[in-house]
Parts: sequence; structure tokens; C-alpha cells
Amino acid sequence: MTDTRTPEPWPALTPRLQVRPCTPADVDAMWEWRRLPEVNRWLGAAPDTRDAFRERYLDSGLLASLYLVELLPDAEGADPTPIGDIMVRRGDGWAQAEAEPEAKGVEAELGWVLDPAHTGHGYATEAIRAVIDVCFGRLGLRRVHAGCFADNEPSWRLMERLGMRREEFSRKTALHRSGVWLDGMNYGLLAEEWPTAR
Repeated sequence: MTDTRTPEPWPALTPRLQVRPCTPADVDAMWEWRRLPEVNRWLGAAPDTRDAFRERYLDSGLLASLYLVELLPDAEGADPTPIGDIMVRRGDGWAQAEAEPEAKGVEAELGWVLDPAHTGHGYATEAIRAVIDVCFGRLGLRRVHAGCFADNEPSWRLMERLGMRREEFSRKTALHRSGVWLDGMNYGLLAEEWPTAR
């Protein structure tokens, strides 16, 4: 008898990394990099205590769209090292009323956080590339998109390295928690562009 079940899309594996769904046990590891000022200055929410962070991610359902990035061990039997997290939030494409059913769940918003202790090694590029492979491969999505503050140069440079197209540069559209209105940037990529974008 042939197995006709759809294979699980996760984990995504690269030679150095594993990207897998986050579990409640991962929240404390995520707190370690998300609490850092150089990281949380760019995040949409920055709870200031571990308890507030745990409450936000364990009680709100946000964890369901987060995936842990782990550095695979060199030694056999060792545990992977958590080094970041990636958001993959599936959503609907815009459609006219008559075409709405065909636009359900066809795209995803991406976001990422990498522990600064592990930057400069290409891990973010490698991890997001693997996630996009899953999005356009096993998940069968037609489009991914991501946004950032324009001042967050490492983030938009990563999007450009991956071949994502800048679709919007908006002037002072995002109010930062510092009280300053900042410029924003949005990037997108279509499934048919991905093989040539790499």
C-alpha cells in the first residue's frame, strides 16, 4: 500500500542549521536574544521582563507562527544550539469577492531575529533561504513578504541578498517606541522568482 500522506514541512535543514517549530520549552532561549537592546529596538513588542515575555508568547498563540533556528552540533550526540527565531505567518492574498477562495492561505509574512553572538557567519541568510524553500516547496505558497524599519540596515540587506524585491519605501509611517516616526521598507518575492533569485 502506498503512503499518500503529505510530508511534514518542518524541520528545514541546511548543512549547518535546523529550523523547527517553536515549543513552549523554547521561550526562555528566545528571551535571551530578544531582551538585548540591539535586538529589541527593531521588534514590534519588547516585553521588559522574562515573565512578561513568557506571558506574551505562551498565552497569545504567537508561538504557533515561530520557528527556532538551531546550530547543528559538530559532535555526535550533542544538542543543537538555539541561535534565533523566524516568524512565518501564513495569510490570504487580496482578491475580489468572486476569487476569494483561491486567495486563502497563499502567502506568508516572514520575520527574523538572530542572537548577535552568532551574526557575521551567514546563518541568517542560510536559515531564511531554507524557510523560503519550505514556503515555496512543501507549503506551496505563491508569495512571501517582509518589512522592517529603514534604519534596520542588516534586515533589508538580508532581504536583498535573498533576491527579494523592494516594493515600498514609506516615509515616517511607523511610530517607534522611542517616540520617533521612522521610515519603513517592504520587500516581496514570488514563487516563480525564487529559483532565479538564488
